[in-house]
Amino acid sequence: MNLGSIESLAYSYPEGILAIAAIAVLVLELLVRDKTILGPLALVAVAASCYAAGGLADGQQGWLFNRMVALDSFAVFFKIILGLAAFGAVWMTMGSRELEDEHPGEYYCILLACTLGMFYMAAATNLLMAYLALEFVSQTSYILSGFLRRSRRGSEAALKYLIYGGVASGAMVYGMSLLFGLTGSLDYQTIGATLAAGQSNGAVIFIALVLVLAGFGYKIAMVPFHMWSPDVYQGAPLPITAYLSVGSKAAGFAMLVRFFYSGLSSAVGDGTWTTIEGVDWRSLMVVAAMVTMTLGNLTALRQDNIKRLLAYSSIAHAGYILMGFVALSDDGLSAVLFYLVVYYLMNLGAFAVLMMVLNNSGSEDISAFRGLAWRGGALPAAAMLVFLFSLAGLPPFAGFIGKMYLFAAVIQQKMWMLALVAAVNSVIALYYYARIIRAMYLDHPAEGDPVMTIDPHNSCLVGALVVATVVFGIYWAPVVDVVDRSLVFFSG
Repeated sequence: MNLGSIESLAYSYPEGILAIAAIAVLVLELLVRDKTILGPLALVAVAASCYAAGGLADGQQGWLFNRMVALDSFAVFFKIILGLAAFGAVWMTMGSRELEDEHPGEYYCILLACTLGMFYMAAATNLLMAYLALEFVSQTSYILSGFLRRSRRGSEAALKYLIYGGVASGAMVYGMSLLFGLTGSLDYQTIGATLAAGQSNGAVIFIALVLVLAGFGYKIAMVPFHMWSPDVYQGAPLPITAYLSVGSKAAGFAMLVRFFYSGLSSAVGDGTWTTIEGVDWRSLMVVAAMVTMTLGNLTALRQDNIKRLLAYSSIAHAGYILMGFVALSDDGLSAVLFYLVVYYLMNLGAFAVLMMVLNNSGSEDISAFRGLAWRGGALPAAAMLVFLFSLAGLPPFAGFIGKMYLFAAVIQQKMWMLALVAAVNSVIALYYYARIIRAMYLDHPAEGDPVMTIDPHNSCLVGALVVATVVFGIYWAPVVDVVDRSLVFFSG
């Protein structure tokens, strides 16, 4: 199936719902006095978009918009993940005190538009569409990260995000132009077929891929394109920090996998993939994975602000996920998709607990968790314990299963050094997660530390994420089944 622009609209229900909802919330802000209805409207729109995406899972697959976008199980999987990330962000926003006095119509409009762009990032099969989608997401992300207009820290974060993003985008466009010059096409499969013919200069190909990787790596916060992450995470409103930590990373990995697997690799037939001869991007990414997880974990050791700590943790987890990416096997891809689901649960949960503490104390530092379990916050402390142990990869939580699949994928490919570096980094990570746990349970509350009040709205989200993190650490077969059915790249 290869449809034109008009025919493709019949298969674009998820994107259409988001686009209509984004316009609707913006118009309603001008027309209604009661702004509280905008949050539930955005929430319903995101849920409807996820449902519509799920309805496409078992339907017809093919090309949309003249081979610019793919409709396949891989794209559907990421649309649902990205929709859930937006759902969590909207839910957190409705319970956030720092966003109470801002313009909700503008905010939800931009958030829904950003999610729309991420949908197209996950489905793009053409470098032009990939660039347009990534830029659309970047522009809306800049606005969201600096949405607190009276926050100097937020304005600084947005400016740094803009500068870093502009440099990464410029490098990526130049790399794309080199690939277009070498192959005469922007289509992933045509690029791969032309490069496989072996008639291009290897050095120029390598430079082009590194430059393209600057844009993709910037989205997943991979070293050395990670510099924006700590400042943006710290300066952005907390719901947006949570949204970028799971949504932006998932969309970036979707682009990365689709370009390098369906474009620059070929399936051997026994569940493994091989790179195009003369285009050995795998060795470069192995080094990037080891450096990313090491730098992220070592830098997180000295952080006292939890948003910055989780930012460096996010960088480290990008390195872990790259383990499955460089395994060049179906098992590695399954591990990547499975870990992204798990990462959504535990990382969004950690930020949701942090927001409860921020609403109560006004602080994002580890000191705000001091004696949390003994000053009315036993339940949030227990939830944070689950999320942090899961992020560290300890059983019986979902994070342990996710890391188990990643380690199994690289060990199966006999990538011993990568597995060893990842194991050492997992031990290092346990230390800085334990700092928060120690503050909650072993440090005594100081005079003046507020008594924790539990609000039902945020507690519902935290409770649901805790249950999922524990259940999928014990019974993860349903997630694996969904992941295995999502490893389909439509290739015509």
